[in-house]
Amino acid sequence: MRVVPGRAPLPQPGPAPSPRATKNKLSEDSDAPPPKRSHIFYGSLEEKERERLAKGESGLLGRDRVKAAIEAGNINITSGEVFDLEDHISERQAEVLAEFERRKRARQINVSTDDSEVKACLRALGEPITLFGEGPAERRERLRNILSVVGTDALKKTKKDDEKSKKSKEEYQQTWYHEGPNSLKIARLWIANYSLPRATKRLEEARLYKEIPEATRTSQKQELHKSLRSLNNFCSQIGDDRPISYCHFSPNSKLLATACWSGLCKLWSVPDCNLVHTLRGHNTNVGAIVFHPQATVSLDKKDINLASCAADGSVKLWNLESFEGWFLIVFGMAAVNWHQGIYYDHSWRLWDLQAQEEILHQEGHSKGVYDIAFHVDGSLAGTGGMDAFGRVWDLRTGRCIMFLEGHLKEIYGINFSPNGYHIATGSGDNTCKVWDLRQRKCVYTIPAHQNLVTGVKFEPTHGNFLLTGAYDNTAKIWTHPGWSPLKTLAGHEGKVMGLDISSDGQLIATCSYDRTFKLWMAE
Repeated sequence: MRVVPGRAPLPQPGPAPSPRATKNKLSEDSDAPPPKRSHIFYGSLEEKERERLAKGESGLLGRDRVKAAIEAGNINITSGEVFDLEDHISERQAEVLAEFERRKRARQINVSTDDSEVKACLRALGEPITLFGEGPAERRERLRNILSVVGTDALKKTKKDDEKSKKSKEEYQQTWYHEGPNSLKIARLWIANYSLPRATKRLEEARLYKEIPEATRTSQKQELHKSLRSLNNFCSQIGDDRPISYCHFSPNSKLLATACWSGLCKLWSVPDCNLVHTLRGHNTNVGAIVFHPQATVSLDKKDINLASCAADGSVKLWNLESFEGWFLIVFGMAAVNWHQGIYYDHSWRLWDLQAQEEILHQEGHSKGVYDIAFHVDGSLAGTGGMDAFGRVWDLRTGRCIMFLEGHLKEIYGINFSPNGYHIATGSGDNTCKVWDLRQRKCVYTIPAHQNLVTGVKFEPTHGNFLLTGAYDNTAKIWTHPGWSPLKTLAGHEGKVMGLDISSDGQLIATCSYDRTFKLWMAE
C-alpha cells in the first residue's frame, strides 16, 4: 500500500458489512445524541385557517364536519343546564359548619350518669331505651347526640306533657259526690246500725274459734275434707225445656229456686227434688232468683220472700202464700241480690222494697256489672264487671274502699267469705282469684277450670271450702285456706251456669245449660 505523506490513507475496497455487524454498530452508537426533528408549534391555528379559507377550502369547524362529528358522537350538545359549583360548595360548607355546631352543643350538654335516668329520658323522647350491644356509656352518648339535635327543651316539654297527662288522669279518676235524697241517709244509718252488732258478733266467734286447740281444729278440717271427697250426685232433675240459668237454696235449706231461659221460675222441694210451684210472670230469659235472708225462717209468707230479674229489664217480687208477683220495672238488668240490682248500664242500684223506690244509683264500672254480693255483716257490697275489674263498696258511706284489678277478662262471679276478709272472684280467664280486704290485694290465684268461671261460692257457715262452676261442664271444691282441689263434681252434659250451697253446708246445687239441676251430698 502506498502512503502519501500528509494525507489519510484511502479506504480500500472490501466485502460489504453483514447485518449482524450493522446491528452491533448501532448498539455501540446508541449513546449518540438524537437527530433533530421538525418543531411542533402549540397555539392558534388562525393563520392556517386563513390560508385554507383563501384557497377555498372549508374550515375545521365546517357545518358538514360538525354535523358528522355530532352524528359520530364526538361532539356533545348540552341542554342548557348549568351546574353552579359555587352553590354546591357553599351548601357543603354549611353542612360541615352545622355538624361542627352540633358537636359543640353536644359537648356542652350535661347528661346524667345514672343509667335508669338515661333510659327514662330516651323513653320520654320516643327513642329506644337500648340498642343491641349498647352499654351505658354508648347510651349516654346517644342521648347527648339526640339532645344536640332536638334541643334540651324537648325533654322539658315531654316532662311537662307527662305531668299534665298525669294530672288529667288523676282528675278523671277522682271520686265525685252529689247530694242524695233523705231516704239514702236513713238507709245508710240503718245499715250501720244493722252491721256493727253483726261485726262484733263475728269477731267474738273468731276469737272463740282461735281458742280451740290446734289439734282439734286440724282433726275437724280433716273430717270435713274427707266428707267433701265423698260427695256424690244425690239427685238429678230436668228443670225445664230451656237452659237453667240460676239456682238458690232457701235459708232453711228445704226449698230450691231455679230460674230458666223460658221465663219461668220454679220452686223445688229438697232433697227429693219435687216441683212445689211454678212462678209465672216473666216473658223472657230469667237471669237470677234469690230468697230473702229471713224467708222460710222468720219472715211471714205474705211478705216479699223472693226476687227475680229478667233480660227485659224487669224485676219481680214474690210471696210464698199466693205466689203473686209485683213488678219493679228497671232497664238493662243483669242479676239481682236482696235489695240490690245490677245493670248493663255500668251501674248498680239500691232499692227500698217497702216503698218500692230507688234510693241509690251507683256508677263506677266502664262496662256492664254482671254480679253483686253482700258482706256477711251487711256493711259492704262487692261488684264484678264486664270490664274485668271488681269493686268493694261501703254501703254506709258510699265509697269504693277496694279496687280488684288483676283478671284478664270479664268477672262473672263474686262472693264474700264468712270470715269477713276474703273475697273470691271468678272470671272469663278461667281463673278464680282470692282477695284479702285487710291487705287490699290478691293473695292467691286458682287456675280453676278449662273454660270461663261462671260462679263462686264460699261455704256459708264457716267458709271452710270454696265452690266454683264453669263452662267446662264441671264444678270444683277447693280448701280454705290452702286453695287445693278437693273434689270435682262432674256429671252435667252442658255448661254449669249456676251453683249454691245450703245454709247448713250439707247440700250443693248446680244447674246447667243441659236443662237439669243436680244435688250433691256426702255419703
